[in-house]
Amino acid sequence: MRTTILTLSLACLAGCSSLTRETSMASMNPHPTVLHPTVLNPAEMVGFLVTKDAARCRAFFVDRLGFRFVGEDAFALVLEADGRMLRVQKGSTHEPRPYTVLGWNVADVEASVTRLESAGVSCERFGFPGQDERGIMTFADGARVAWFKDPDGNVLSVAQLP
Repeated sequence: MRTTILTLSLACLAGCSSLTRETSMASMNPHPTVLHPTVLNPAEMVGFLVTKDAARCRAFFVDRLGFRFVGEDAFALVLEADGRMLRVQKGSTHEPRPYTVLGWNVADVEASVTRLESAGVSCERFGFPGQDERGIMTFADGARVAWFKDPDGNVLSVAQLP
């Protein structure tokens, strides 16, 4: 079942990776021009995760990945990464999803994986065709993605789009 879900997740990611260069470059800009205003415009998207251990989660995101600690209350940790807010909700239970729940578009996936490895973070190796020994998957359209997990098992990714 887990392999089937991962295969479906990879298939979805492969389909979702077929973005135009204009779209992929705009998504890498921390303050892109609004190309198509949404009903929520103007607004800034906030990322959410769940943790069972706030101290361990904070150590991972702040000490290893370099996020800025903004605050903490009874409900969540508030972190900031490159100008974007991440709220990590505190839960007494948490079942991580077998697919990517948070990801970053990067200009150079090889360099990003090297920085992750230097911080003590290993990328996941699923054994799928097209995934190299470092965990970087290359899709038919040229998209390259590597996945890693936070301490709660949430699947995170870095993606270099064509």
